[in-house]
Amino acid sequence: MTSPRVYVIHENPEWFPPLAAAFEAEGVPVQEILLTEGQIDLGAEPEPGVYWSRMSASSHTRGHEHSKEYTRAVLGWLERAGRQVVGGSHVLELEVSKVAQHGLLRNAGFDVPRTTAVFGTSTLKDAAATFTDGQDVPFITKHNQGGKGLGVRRFDSLAEFDAYVDSPEFEEPVDGITLLQEYLTAREPFITRVEFVGGEFVYAVRVDTSAGSFELCPADACAVPSGENGPQVIAGAVCDVPGTETAGAPPAFSVRTEVTAEHPLVQQLRTFLADQRITIAGVEFMETTDGRTVVYDINTNTNYNPAVEETAPASGPRSIARYLGGLLADEYATTAASVATA
Repeated sequence: MTSPRVYVIHENPEWFPPLAAAFEAEGVPVQEILLTEGQIDLGAEPEPGVYWSRMSASSHTRGHEHSKEYTRAVLGWLERAGRQVVGGSHVLELEVSKVAQHGLLRNAGFDVPRTTAVFGTSTLKDAAATFTDGQDVPFITKHNQGGKGLGVRRFDSLAEFDAYVDSPEFEEPVDGITLLQEYLTAREPFITRVEFVGGEFVYAVRVDTSAGSFELCPADACAVPSGENGPQVIAGAVCDVPGTETAGAPPAFSVRTEVTAEHPLVQQLRTFLADQRITIAGVEFMETTDGRTVVYDINTNTNYNPAVEETAPASGPRSIARYLGGLLADEYATTAASVATA
């Protein structure tokens, strides 16, 4: 067997270099497990170490349609063997289901967007008419198994939505579940993402939305369709796209310094994550024009924006390296001590 280390389970090597640098800086041994192809000897013991799963709900958009199933199999094998897994099977199921996220957040007392989950496409148009009470009011769609702003579009009329569903532009969700959700208007043109590592607050990110509707992935830069009426500000789909910056405009990503560990919502989120046994996550919320603070997304494979990292009071990747390194030291110091006293 190899010496104990932290194993990072994922499917997108482009996201790994900042993490690798953080682990090196903290002196924590780390190794990738890239679940795009491979095999498991189900009769073998997993290598000693701490395993961190950061499988993404959007892995299928990178040609890795089966990586989520691979991860389910690997996490089950690790957990049955008694290995310490951060972001284990229960967290993966939350990552890949906005329906599950919505239900848990709502049950915990958070204000969440009014949402209907539609299974398949044959009833989508009827479901939208029911959702809006037959009125031409704004609403949005999302994919249940999302990330990257998948399926996020605004519609201002039922006729517009019906035409979209019948058109070649319709985006089929990978799991067949489309969410219909109320359209929220931000009090100011930004949303907030709160980062937690080891269950503790790291910092809050202010994500500017004044340039329009783009997907929220601090590590990537991609646009989502903006519809007939131009770019829209849509919760859960905001990102900076190179070339769209306006001179003198605020940066797309910045630290929101007034949101601290003592903020009531941060404390409520900290308790929620502890209850759900989630130790590494980014949670997004929006403050609306009608005075609501709406929590709408949990990211358990969070990425970190380089510009934010330069000014933040703490580093997200290095916090992760220290946290997982601490788990590794505790686990194998305990094992070594047990062997020595046997």
